[in-house]
Amino acid sequence: MALAESFEHTDDIHPIDLVEHIALHHAWEFDRIHDDQIAFSVKGQWRTYAITLAWSAYDQTLRLICTFEMEPPVDRMAELYECLNLTNDMCWAGAFTFLADQKLMVYRYGLVLAGGQFAGSEQINSIINTAVLNSERFYPAFQLVTWAERTPKVAIQVAIAEAYGRA
Repeated sequence: MALAESFEHTDDIHPIDLVEHIALHHAWEFDRIHDDQIAFSVKGQWRTYAITLAWSAYDQTLRLICTFEMEPPVDRMAELYECLNLTNDMCWAGAFTFLADQKLMVYRYGLVLAGGQFAGSEQINSIINTAVLNSERFYPAFQLVTWAERTPKVAIQVAIAEAYGRA
């Protein structure tokens, strides 16, 4: 059964309830942190990605955050940031940032549902898949820049090839 077949009237369903349904559908272990927040992990080819989705009724936004640990050498940080700029130019939706204090690479996406809009299960599944696919796609470039000491322009060529793995 397709994800959409489970819900006929998604406008009556809280977005995090839909995310929980998707996690159950994929057999992902999850933690319903709060009524408006859920966290789970998705195993990729390169890493296991920690994903959190949170609903803000005030902003009417469903925010996705996908993270993975990275500990780049301090002397390669300028190149990593340059690689992030090149990476974000290639992302149609969402963007990466590096949180140096927490040693986390973060992919963020906000789905704005203002004006009474609602997210369907396929739409939510799609943003989760996009987060994992982009993380899988650009992970090798980040590694090449930080550990193989390649230039960002050379490293990003790896990401131009087809994405690795799937959610």
